[in-house]
Amino acid sequence: MIDWTIKPFNGLTVYELYAIMRLRSEVFVVEQNCPYLDADNKDQNCYHFCGWLNETPVAYVRIVPPGVSFNEVSIGRVVTSPAQRKGGFGRVLMVKAIEHCALIFGKQNIRIGAQLYLKKFYESLGFSQCSDMYLEDDIEHIEMIYVFTD
Repeated sequence: MIDWTIKPFNGLTVYELYAIMRLRSEVFVVEQNCPYLDADNKDQNCYHFCGWLNETPVAYVRIVPPGVSFNEVSIGRVVTSPAQRKGGFGRVLMVKAIEHCALIFGKQNIRIGAQLYLKKFYESLGFSQCSDMYLEDDIEHIEMIYVFTD
């Protein structure tokens, strides 16, 4: 059973932060073969939403306040553990992250920078493309927006 937690940066334990950063590096740097500086000084301003299985993070996002990455609230560093893929955790993670954005910041638009190959996944969650394709760390990305309908 997944234990879902959400904490501001200063609420994370050293163990939690290490485990989250390890998962992010495992996927974004090693698996995607993309050397980049993940520690971008935004984490300190964010909420960290994580699904834990036996004290190991299996799904994670950071919820970024307006004005940090975009004018809108944002969801970033979306990642699921390679060992736990195909379990549907990514969809559950995003649905819950959208709910937490509304709880924390109210029902305002959410903007994300999405890898282009995940466009259909994010569209299935209610996001719409709102930019042309651009390269970020040599990976094709697009910006997408989620607008609350109620």
